[in-house]
This record gives sequence, structure tokens and C-alpha cells, in this order.
Amino acid sequence: MSFVCQISGKKPVSGNNVSHSKRRTKRRFMPNLYNVSLFSEILNKTESMRISKSLHRTILFKQGIDNYILKCKNSRLVTPFAKKLKKRLLKILAKKEAISITTPSAPEPLTSEE
Repeated sequence: MSFVCQISGKKPVSGNNVSHSKRRTKRRFMPNLYNVSLFSEILNKTESMRISKSLHRTILFKQGIDNYILKCKNSRLVTPFAKKLKKRLLKILAKKEAISITTPSAPEPLTSEE
């Protein structure tokens, strides 16, 4: 199992443990990853993914995975999983937009204001 966030691409970084005597030993700082299932309203299904806790909090703040992925710049989506997810979301939104444009809406009833 790799320690890489599937959306943000966060991965372990290396650094030093520094003791009281200033002796330095190598260590790894691991991302705080969780297995989560998030519901996508556009895809109408849950997506299981391994993401960092900080990204999970951001997704909840943005009111869902759909809003986060669609409003996120392409340069910030570094993993293939995130890019494919955004592509699928945009494809379905384009289909829904095309359907709503081709179907005429019902005329609004006239109301008399007195």
C-alpha cells in the first residue's frame, strides 16, 4: 500500500529528528491518509479513495467532492485518478447541459396581479 493521496498527491517527505543534544537522525514524515467513500451527486454513486485528512476537511468545507474537483485548477490535480475523475464529471455535466438545451421548457402561466 503506497502512502500517496489519490487527489492531492501528498506523499512522505524526509527530514531529521533532532535530539536535545542536537544530534540529527533521518526520519520520514508520513501524510495522514484515510480510506474514505465520498458520494458524487453528478456521478450518482460513491467513490472510494485514499486521501489525506486535511484534504478530506477541505472537501467537506467545499460541500462535496464534485464542487472541490470542478473548482480546483488542473495544475493542482497532479494524480491520474483526480484528472480522470474531473474528466468524467465534466463529460456528464456536458451531457446534462446538452439535454437541457434541446428540451424546451414549459411556458410560464400568466398571472394577473391586482
